[in-house]
Amino acid sequence: MKLHLSAAAAAFLLLAGVGVAAAEDIIIQPEQETVIREYVKKQPLASVKVPGVELNIGTALPDTVELREVPNVKYRYVVIDNRTVLVDPSTHKIIKIYD
Repeated sequence: MKLHLSAAAAAFLLLAGVGVAAAEDIIIQPEQETVIREYVKKQPLASVKVPGVELNIGTALPDTVELREVPNVKYRYVVIDNRTVLVDPSTHKIIKIYD
């Protein structure tokens, strides 16, 4: 009985971990994606360098990086190393990288 309970507990923890990971995923709706792409194309920014920061989804940018607003969109953007980066302004984490 003890072994059966441990297996059930392990399965629960595994599923709970998957739920937490999925909750962190940010999904941008296609309409919002179009608005973002068009705005960024019309409002180009100079590329900046951020030493010591790798451009990966989930990487937090330093608070010193100036983020630009996209009208009617929750997220902000900046151009780093000639790549447009979409950022969650509340966490400064990268949520999408455009080439």
